[in-house]
Amino acid sequence: MTEYWLISAPGDKTCQQTWETMNNLTSKQNSLSVNYKFQIPDLKVGTLDQLVGLSDDLGKLDAFVEQITRKVAAYLGEVLEDQRDKLQENLMANNSIIADLPSYLTRFQWDIAKYPIKQSLRNIADIISKQVGQIDADLKTKSSAYNNLKGSLQTLEKKQTGSLLTRNLADLVKKEHFILDSEYLTTLLVIVPKAQTQEWLSTYEKLTDMIVPRSSQLITHDNEYSLYTVTLFKKVMEEFKLHAREKKFVVRDFTYNEEELAAGKNEITKLVTDKKKQFGPLVRWLKVNFSECFCAWIHVKALRVFVESVLRYGLPVNFQAILIHPNKKLVKRLRDVLHQLYGHLDSSAALSGANVDAVDIPGLGFGQQEYYPYVYYKINVDMIDTKI
Repeated sequence: MTEYWLISAPGDKTCQQTWETMNNLTSKQNSLSVNYKFQIPDLKVGTLDQLVGLSDDLGKLDAFVEQITRKVAAYLGEVLEDQRDKLQENLMANNSIIADLPSYLTRFQWDIAKYPIKQSLRNIADIISKQVGQIDADLKTKSSAYNNLKGSLQTLEKKQTGSLLTRNLADLVKKEHFILDSEYLTTLLVIVPKAQTQEWLSTYEKLTDMIVPRSSQLITHDNEYSLYTVTLFKKVMEEFKLHAREKKFVVRDFTYNEEELAAGKNEITKLVTDKKKQFGPLVRWLKVNFSECFCAWIHVKALRVFVESVLRYGLPVNFQAILIHPNKKLVKRLRDVLHQLYGHLDSSAALSGANVDAVDIPGLGFGQQEYYPYVYYKINVDMIDTKI
């Protein structure tokens, strides 16, 4: 189960006692969950008005940072293409001490260097917002450049492998297939449905006057079509195209020019090389910035728990934040036990897990879909099947 619950409850006599009571009932006695202490440093509280305003803004910041985190993960999956099965091992957190996402979450430590706790809560939120906003802007620039390159390459590759009706013919024809540098004669390339091969061979010389007899050669074929040449006088070329179309023979526009053909082959080689050059640095950038976003997201969760806990439980700051990894089969029982422990904290949440969408009291986060008597936030660390 990739879902975790980040909750807080007011300290009893001590926060340690709160932890032990909750852990005994949910983990040690009943195996309802695996629990971890979630360490939040001594942050600056500020005024009640500031906390109320910040609570709403943190909800929006939480959604934004999670969205960008998942967007970076999803794009990394796109870039990896046929190596997508390696996506999970590339989604790590904490660039200095590499850890998988559950490990980072369960051993969370506040990054004082990035988010100084002497700063106000508002300033810390602004630091995270600017950091993740810049990553989002850079992602748009980098993904646009890489996608354009990939798109150009795919277009050329499709022309190399599609039906004879649409594919690039340059790599199929040779110089000897054409009459070149003639004042009067030209060679056309004609796509003939396989079912009409005999019709073509028996009628092409009669489609118009001035066709060179026995000039049609088969160059290649695919499952549906054959590619033939035919040599004729330039003056009847348009008339020939018209009569060929009536018979469902398709004349492809093609001029044999060795320099242009070589340039076309060089273009696809260059695009393949450019894509390989960009792939490594782009993957590294995505890995680093996924980690940055994910770590920032968990710090936002920590801020939200701190702010909501102070608003609900009051001052002085006295609460225990706990990360819960629920037993998937026993979620309902876990909720019941938590409600027995903390239901007295808020009579408005008499029904455990009551849906209070209709209630939106500014500053207390009641507008979120699930409201409980204890502070509660859900964290889903599954980034693989992300759709943004």
